[in-house]
Amino acid sequence: MHNPPMTTRTASMTTRTDRIRTTLTEVFAPAVCEIKDDSARHSKHATRMDQVGHAPNVGETHYRLSLVSPRFAGMNRVARSRAVHEALDAEFKSGLHALALDLKAPGE
Repeated sequence: MHNPPMTTRTASMTTRTDRIRTTLTEVFAPAVCEIKDDSARHSKHATRMDQVGHAPNVGETHYRLSLVSPRFAGMNRVARSRAVHEALDAEFKSGLHALALDLKAPGE
């Protein structure tokens, strides 16, 4: 079945969680990809409302992420973290504030 191209309207309705999942799937081809929006637990942060691209009271600033990917094989913890941060650079530039990461290669 053919999927219709994404329109400007549907693109604007995409959540940060959806965009993160799509990006991580494309870059890391993970066996496991669990994403939890933890923004509500951090709603008192002073910078929350000042984030570029962040709408008040919407959240989407703090996430907990668990990924298992063969791309992490042979990489240390810091290299894995850097790779994820680089992949999500556009999200950080548009209001993503923090990620709690659990990154593993298969079998770990």
